[in-house]
Amino acid sequence: METITPVTHDLGDFKVRRTLPAKSRTMVGPFIFVDQFGPARLQPGHGMDVRPHPHINLATVSYLFEGAIEHRDSIGSHQVIEPGAINLMTAGSGIVHSERSPKLERSGGPSLYGMQTWLALPDGQEEIAPAFEHVDGGALPLVEDQGVSARVLMGTLWGRTAGVTEHSKTIYADIILASGASVPIDAMADERAVMVVEGDARLDSDRLEPFTLYILAPGQAMTLKAESPSRIMLLGGEAFVTKRHVFWNFVSSSRDRINQAKEDWKARRFPLVPGDEEEFIPLPEIPLTVTYP
Repeated sequence: METITPVTHDLGDFKVRRTLPAKSRTMVGPFIFVDQFGPARLQPGHGMDVRPHPHINLATVSYLFEGAIEHRDSIGSHQVIEPGAINLMTAGSGIVHSERSPKLERSGGPSLYGMQTWLALPDGQEEIAPAFEHVDGGALPLVEDQGVSARVLMGTLWGRTAGVTEHSKTIYADIILASGASVPIDAMADERAVMVVEGDARLDSDRLEPFTLYILAPGQAMTLKAESPSRIMLLGGEAFVTKRHVFWNFVSSSRDRINQAKEDWKARRFPLVPGDEEEFIPLPEIPLTVTYP
């Protein structure tokens, strides 16, 4: 198996571990950006504050294990996401959004633990209209067996399909295993990867290091087994043929399109976020792909 060890950014109150994009690999299926953050308990009165910033030619997927995040965007969406739910924001031709800890969460010190991923939009759909979609956890399929509780977040897995928009074939799941429990990982998707976010688990005979992204061999059926109570994320989907470029918060098959987005953001030609108009993240000279201020 190919492995990608995360680059860890210590932000003081919490840590962000980034596995994609990496020097060795840019994408797994449509996933071009994979961040895992927390678990963390912030100080009372503090919170996460990701100020308004732009995206193009991608879709963001937010998923929480603990805590809450308040989302606002330039098409007027306003949604607090809580554990088990999915926020899918399609940037397409361009969108601006902010992500902050809700005010009600701050006084006691908010929890922060979850995943932030980006999906590249496929050829011919990169400039579609911006959109936002929220799906509660109760509306997502839950596959249960002895010691197994797997929530299908996107795509079709174990015979169940999530009702979340797919711009290209995508699989995404949150798998919780009791100690000794196991679950098969089918080989239908072009590209697949797994990440242990809690506990101690194996893939067939190989032990999985926490927070490392493991790229599974194409076409090979495999089995996840927990040595202790564990939580594992499964992600992947349709392989992309056309290369995608990444600069800061911009993803595109065209470098010229990214350069145009950079100029548009510097010139403040992107729309504002209703309810969060005052602040913004400036375009960095040397980007870290995304900024968590």
